[in-house]
Amino acid sequence: MTRAIMLQGTGSDVGKTVLVAGLCRLAANRGLKVRPFKPQNMSNNAAVSDDGGEIGRAQWLQAMAARVPSSVHMNPVLLKPQTDNGSQIVVQGHVYGQAKARDYQRLKPELLGRVLESYETVTAGADLVIVEGAGSPAEINLRPGDIANMGFARAAGVPVVLVGDIDRGGVIASIAGTHLILPPEDRAMISGYLINKFRGDVTLFDDGISAIERFTGWPCFGVIPWLRDAGRLPAEDSVTLERLAKGEARALKVAVPVTPRIANFDDFDALRSEPSVELVFVRPGERMPADAGLVVLAGSKATISDLISLKAEGWDKDILAHARRGGRVIGICGGYQMLGRTVRDPLGIEGSVAEIEGLGLLDVETVMAPEKRLANSSARSIPFETALSGYEIHLGETQGPDHVRPYVEIEGRADGAMSVDGRIAGTYLHRLFDSDGFRARLLASFGIEGGQSDYRTSVDDALDGVAAELERHLDPHWLDALMAR
Repeated sequence: MTRAIMLQGTGSDVGKTVLVAGLCRLAANRGLKVRPFKPQNMSNNAAVSDDGGEIGRAQWLQAMAARVPSSVHMNPVLLKPQTDNGSQIVVQGHVYGQAKARDYQRLKPELLGRVLESYETVTAGADLVIVEGAGSPAEINLRPGDIANMGFARAAGVPVVLVGDIDRGGVIASIAGTHLILPPEDRAMISGYLINKFRGDVTLFDDGISAIERFTGWPCFGVIPWLRDAGRLPAEDSVTLERLAKGEARALKVAVPVTPRIANFDDFDALRSEPSVELVFVRPGERMPADAGLVVLAGSKATISDLISLKAEGWDKDILAHARRGGRVIGICGGYQMLGRTVRDPLGIEGSVAEIEGLGLLDVETVMAPEKRLANSSARSIPFETALSGYEIHLGETQGPDHVRPYVEIEGRADGAMSVDGRIAGTYLHRLFDSDGFRARLLASFGIEGGQSDYRTSVDDALDGVAAELERHLDPHWLDALMAR
């Protein structure tokens, strides 16, 4: 019978995603058939799974940690925010519909059956399943119809380990408070807790562990330090994005404007890892840095809405001035669409605005269409004549005179566009910066030699590093029982 454990947090961003990935790698290194699972995820950082649908990028990474192909069933419900109170709903890899937050609450009981169906698929043939919750079970206002935390745990009979983040402060209160407000049936699902992101001498928290035990009766399964290797893993969502700060001055400054519906910003992780690159996420209220050598426009879950926001910030003027100075610009997916003359949405797929003028840096036009393209793709960079691999996940078709100079060739098909001088370019291919040859030649075009030679291997090594740290700091009796052969 497949064993399972579910990590739920005292709040968002307590480190559940990294812990699940680390436990998956630890189990895989011990020879177990392990699988990740997240009933419901909310993120615009999506990936194309190996079986051809959309899942959260975090579950794609966790599958990599488990050394298994990724599947839509590892993240059966994916919510992709499009407005402040509405999201696109992706179920088992494909678009199910759209709903505002209140309407989605009514849909959740209907989706529980699909979640349990996917969970059964994931558990088949596995020794162990590591499940990740979403948000916190302490959000008792969302408990009716819940499919993300205790609603799933009780329906599937999966025991829960609560994760608290000591770095943000108040961890004793957050764990004891969760115990206090949970109904008895939910409280009974929790078998223990973990303290995450500890800095300094762990023994200084001994009294804290004693206090939590007095309040809750729950055992502590480990106090985990700040995991240094976690910083080398792809970032998951906008909560993480808010903490990414400007680095020290380096040879090449790359500026990325942060629009409200930015998507797949993990496209830049490989660039961020380069010693010669200073990656700057430009937030609302900030100006685009005039000394940037490269501006990259990221993907977007709502291209027209984000283009309106970009113009409201005055970033369009900054980008045009950057281009006039001879600066380089690359647009990826929605960012590519923004670089064109116009973006049209005659069917109202993204909202009520039917047409908007783009930045006009590429002589192309985009028309939104209801069919979403999902594909893992092998490709080739045309200007740098090097192999690429990535994925496509987009709505809309882009055509125009500059398309005769494609930026990428995807499995024999021309994709993207370049300006005549090659300084402005766009493509629908995500993760092109992950390709070591492309990244090296891009940096060389700025006069920068060297750089990291194997980004994807570095991510794999980071997963091993996280797993090794967890093995050192988790309670060995609990860990051995969880991962018994």
